[in-house]
Amino acid sequence: MSKRLELHAKLEALLGSSNVYFQPPESLKMKFPAIVYSRTGIEYKRADDDIYTGDTKYSVSIITKDPDLPLVEEFCKHFRFCRHDRHYESKGYNYDVYILYY
Repeated sequence: MSKRLELHAKLEALLGSSNVYFQPPESLKMKFPAIVYSRTGIEYKRADDDIYTGDTKYSVSIITKDPDLPLVEEFCKHFRFCRHDRHYESKGYNYDVYILYY
């Protein structure tokens, strides 16, 4: 299983549903609460003029009507390299965006 698919399965388990979407098209009708994530880059670690590891960087958004969803506060506890980036509200939904290396 690819690392992205491992991440997808872990996000589904954390959310407790299959409302997890990787780079969804705009035409997709999502169900909420939801997690939407996309790849935003790869961070390489180098030594001796060579690449010895690379971690994929993802932008992960938890989208919910409930601003107090427990997962929002506990999300980074489940990942070694994670940080909360920002929170905003749009059209009655709360968005919490995280930067995650996996």
